[in-house]
Amino acid sequence: MNPMDALPVVVIGAGPVGLAAAAHLHERNLPFTVLEAGATPASAVRQWGHVRVFSPWRYDIDPAARRLLDDAGWVAPDPEALPTGTELATRYLQPLAELPQLKPHLRCGARVEAISRLGLDRLRSAGRESTPFLVRLADGEEILARAVIDASGTWRTPNVLGASGLPARGETAAAAYLEHALPDVLGADRDRFAGRHTLVVGAGHSAANTLLSLAELAADEPGTQVTWAIRGTSPTRTYGGGDADALPARGALGSRLRAHVDAGRIRLLTGFSVYALTPADGRVTVVVRHANHGEEAVSVDRVVAATGFRPDHSVAAELRLDLDPVMGATRALAPLIDPNEHSCGTVPPHGVDELAHPEVGYYAVGMKSYGRAPTFLMATGYEQVRSVVAALAGDWEAARDVQLDLPETGVCNSNPDDSATGDNCCGPAPTAEPVGRGLATGIGGGLLSAPLELVAADASTGGAGGCCGA
Repeated sequence: MNPMDALPVVVIGAGPVGLAAAAHLHERNLPFTVLEAGATPASAVRQWGHVRVFSPWRYDIDPAARRLLDDAGWVAPDPEALPTGTELATRYLQPLAELPQLKPHLRCGARVEAISRLGLDRLRSAGRESTPFLVRLADGEEILARAVIDASGTWRTPNVLGASGLPARGETAAAAYLEHALPDVLGADRDRFAGRHTLVVGAGHSAANTLLSLAELAADEPGTQVTWAIRGTSPTRTYGGGDADALPARGALGSRLRAHVDAGRIRLLTGFSVYALTPADGRVTVVVRHANHGEEAVSVDRVVAATGFRPDHSVAAELRLDLDPVMGATRALAPLIDPNEHSCGTVPPHGVDELAHPEVGYYAVGMKSYGRAPTFLMATGYEQVRSVVAALAGDWEAARDVQLDLPETGVCNSNPDDSATGDNCCGPAPTAEPVGRGLATGIGGGLLSAPLELVAADASTGGAGGCCGA
């Protein structure tokens, strides 16, 4: 037997895709270890536990994980209900992690610091593919692995506010005034926003979620002000198709947001890029540059950076990665997920071949595999790990039989908000046949704050573009 076969496959991250990988590895009888940086499984999911994913339960559960849970007598949730992040963690991911087939192989509080090959740096080629991976943890422990599946995601590496991809001047010093995407405005974080002026930067639906929550808060809390800033010259793509939208959640979000802006409850700044931030007297002054090269200073109490996420490949600096220079995904995957060409639902099926690097046996999957593209869907990640694990088991026929059925109008998030009266999308609107109204299958930005009813589409209802990212 090849000595490498006795080593585990190391899975980094115990979120939905990482635990799905573990379930598939168990079914294939491959040894594995799951390393989770957080204190519990699904630690990142729990950080946005107050919001609902944009897809019903039937799209949120990996098939291999479902088989393990069903065998254990798991009571499945209503397949058409929309879970919150907390429900996703407590009703699905935690029970999955607690199964005896997975629990002994899961380590929490294990942050990966670096990945290399045992005794080989990136320059050494001789014997490389037969040399184990070396996974070093933050506490100095080292683990040998036959392969590495990196499902660590991008939640901890948000994009910066600066328009050039670099932090704006003073951004680091102003960190105390900045909020991560999707703060719990109406819940645990309410006191930070009530009676204060908040600037939300971003044109995706995570920004829209926060804006609608802030508008609701402003109706209850005097003195609460909301300003919305986007880099584009028009919010049209964020507003979506309104009542004509094939996805009612997206249409509801856009309609409510437009109503707030039109009524002046949300001040909109367009053609906006953050140049500098200066804290002073308990507030922060944000200097912006407009498309006409003019400058404006906006003084606020809080800034919500809903500007999306980016992958951190630094842990794999000693591996041979072939990354697209634009997306930060593999070169084979990048053109398939380019948000300039694709919405969430038009990304074609892909698996091990598109995820492979020159470093044989290393795969980034899930959100991290998409680099900076905001078009990732959870169902896509499940099919990725099924394909990768089949390849690791030597079943190349199954690995290359990639199947993915997604709604062509796939949109990743929404936040219907009945409190209203009266640019960073996934890509151009695809032309689609009329479809049943439903919800897309993603969590990569696909969040909402209240459940929706699913209704049948009228015959005249057509597909609209997919706006997936923050």
